[in-house]
Amino acid sequence: MTTAFLGPYRVAAFNTAHDSENKIHDDATARRFGFGGGLVPGVDVYGYMSHLPIMRWGRAWLERGTAECRFFKPVYDGDTASVTATESDGGLDIAIESRGVVCATGRATLPDAPTSGPSLDLFRKAPQRAERPPADETSLPVDCWLGLDPYPVTPEMAARYLADSHESATIYADQRLVHPRDLLRSCNFVLSRNVMLGPWIHTGSRVQHLAAARVGDTLAVRARITGNYEHKGHRFVELDALVIANEAMPVAHIVHTAIYRPRQVAAA
Repeated sequence: MTTAFLGPYRVAAFNTAHDSENKIHDDATARRFGFGGGLVPGVDVYGYMSHLPIMRWGRAWLERGTAECRFFKPVYDGDTASVTATESDGGLDIAIESRGVVCATGRATLPDAPTSGPSLDLFRKAPQRAERPPADETSLPVDCWLGLDPYPVTPEMAARYLADSHESATIYADQRLVHPRDLLRSCNFVLSRNVMLGPWIHTGSRVQHLAAARVGDTLAVRARITGNYEHKGHRFVELDALVIANEAMPVAHIVHTAIYRPRQVAAA
């Protein structure tokens, strides 16, 4: 039963990846694919969505909360993204609207007790590939393991994202905590730093927080490819990923899905 309505939380969307290697965030390329301009990254849209659970539950959500997100329509740079949630069955059903349409939906919960999560030993430590082959069925086979070498979440990186996203929750700066968007972005990195990708699109994720990561920590990822399949002409990849702080502490278990070869590329 729905018990409360939260929001709206409104934010001016910002395309943090306009100059990235992924040209789906470039205006000219995105328009050739039928979009109105470069797409705001899905991880940033998730970052906007995460504002309501962090305001509802605070640090506890970063330590043991869950989240799901699915992206349907693009959010564009400079547009207003409006985040709302209904509280039901102990969780939050979240939606983002922009330009009058629902662009993404999700759900967040806070379990009563911490979740142990998968053992680190169950996730094989694979080296990040020194050379990136083209992304295809051969380079991304099911049951293949991918690794992301540790990289630091610097104070400058954390502060830049908080400014770019107009994040108004003060907990991140006050307690020097890594924003959940940066945990999800590391799953993009474990893909993009192991294969060469053309324009590609993050379509959704499921997140189980295991511990709060702190600014100054290093993040690494161990991921197993659980799916590589075609749907409606797109080629999808699915990852089962463990995000690890300081090469020792799992901080998030994430199922991450992306279109790595859009049908527009396949048809070209």
